[in-house]
Formats: sequence, structure tokens, C-alpha cells
Amino acid sequence: MTPQEAIQKLKARMSASIIGQDELVERLILVLLADGNMLLEGLPGLAKTRAIKSLAKELDCGLSRIQFTPDLLPSDVTGTEIYQPELEEKFVFQQGPIFSNLILADEINRAPAKVQSALLEAMEERQVSVAGKTYKMDPLFMVMATQNPVEQEGTYPLPEAQMDRFLMHVVISYPDDASELAILRLNRNEQSAGGQVEAKEKLSPDAIFSARKEIAQVKIAENMEKYIVDIISATRFPEKYSKELDSWIDFGASPRGSIALDRASRAHAWMNGNEFVTPDNIRAVVHDCLRHRLILSYEANADGITADQVLDEVLKAVAVVG
Repeated sequence: MTPQEAIQKLKARMSASIIGQDELVERLILVLLADGNMLLEGLPGLAKTRAIKSLAKELDCGLSRIQFTPDLLPSDVTGTEIYQPELEEKFVFQQGPIFSNLILADEINRAPAKVQSALLEAMEERQVSVAGKTYKMDPLFMVMATQNPVEQEGTYPLPEAQMDRFLMHVVISYPDDASELAILRLNRNEQSAGGQVEAKEKLSPDAIFSARKEIAQVKIAENMEKYIVDIISATRFPEKYSKELDSWIDFGASPRGSIALDRASRAHAWMNGNEFVTPDNIRAVVHDCLRHRLILSYEANADGITADQVLDEVLKAVAVVG
């Protein structure tokens, strides 16, 4: 089985379990293939937790779920040194839940900044430093953090520095009526069977690593690279494009934004069977890669202008050259 076939099979299996959220399934697999992390925003009950559990069920890998609460400590995430006097080395590091393959950081905005920052090093450098020692993460590692968009009481908004470390910020909404009916029936069948059925044949992590190697070979032409750079530039210097954009954007995307667009567009092209990146591949991932990297002005917020609307205007203003 080729890596392409293995990933398509994984996607089909997950879609059968996560009904009405095909985009979520696609984005989750895309972020894993692009070796990134994902921030998922949606109302309660929209299969956010179920999605990452379904991915772990289909993959032969570990899953850790960290429920973020106001009283959580950084050591509850990273782990801590335990004093054991009977051993030659008196202090032994006990790994925290971050040492797994797939990490579900549930309701990440319910914990204070010092706990949120405990994820930063693991997300960016794929390592954790405790008491002067550095511990490497597994090669297959992804954080999927969730947050509820409507609850404000008792929450701690993620700082821009941490938001920037997520490859994608995905927003999901309610399923349609047909999907809702299918969800009812699926839930009833799972109750009869005593829960979700365990996958008979799990996908080896080697298939993910093989897919990543193929994605690295996906070609991106110079004019496509220029298109990515022009999109990022339009968020930084909006006055060059229109007064309206200039009045909406205070700060544009960082270089991590262009890197995210490059990695995500190549993964998107590969998942759709293309050997090279097209403008459609770039446009397909722009909103998820950049919506959390823009800081909008007071005027934009007062007028109810969203980051997605700003990005729509950016795409209209920026042309593909060549």
C-alpha cells in the first residue's frame, strides 16, 4: 500500500466516525502530515475531542488528554523530578502527559499563561527542559488544542506568541440536518455495541513518515513562492493595497505565517494527488494558516470585521504573477 493510499484510507475511516465534519478530518490529517500543531475552535459537542481520539484509534500511537483548568501547574504538563533516596541518582524525572504522540490540550484557554507556556518548547523545538536537562519528544508528535469561542468567564486568552506556534487555527460549526440524523444513528449503534469499535488494523506511524518524505518532494514554482510572500506582505503593508485593508490591520503575519503556508499548501497538494503546488492549494489553506496571526485594529473590531473577511480582501487584492 502506498503512503497516498494509506492516508486516503485513514481519512475515509475517520470520516465514517466523525460525521458532518469532513473539513476537520482533512485538516487534522494535513497538520499531522505537515508536522505541525493545530488550534481547534468550536462550540461544545462538535466532535473536537472525538476527532483526535479517532485519529489515535486508527494510528498505532499514543494519545494523552490534558484537561486545562485554572489550578493546573506547568509540571502537570511537562512532568517533574521525584526524590528517590534509595537510588544512586536521588532525583528521577517522571514524564508528564506531554510525552506522547498525539496531545489533546482540552480547553487550553482555561489555564493561566504559565501553564500555556509549558507547551511552547514542546510545540516548537520538540523537546522539554526540566531542571537543566533536556528531554526529546517522539518523532511523531502533534498538539491539538481546543477552545470554546463563546465562553469568556474564567478564561485566559492565548498570547500572540503562542498562537503563532500553531500551524493552523481551524474553526468548525454545526453539521447539516442530514449529518445530524446520521450522528443520531451512529451514536445509537455505538451504545448498542458498548462504545466505539476499536480499529482492527491500525496504521503504522511509518506511513506518516513516508508521506512526509513524499510531501517534501512536492514542487513549488518560484511564482507560487512569490504568491505566498505577496499574501504575507499584504498583511504587513496593507496601505499598498487599499485604505480599507490599512484601517483593518494593526499587525500582519510573522515569517512563521509564510512557512505555514508553504508547508500546508504542499501537504494539501499531495493529499489531492498533485506533484506541484497550485494557487488553489495556497488559497485553500490561507484562512486556517493566517486567521490567528493577524492583529486587527480597533476600527475593525468595532465594525465587526473578522480575520476571515480581511483575508478574503487580501486574496482579492493579491494577484498571481507569472
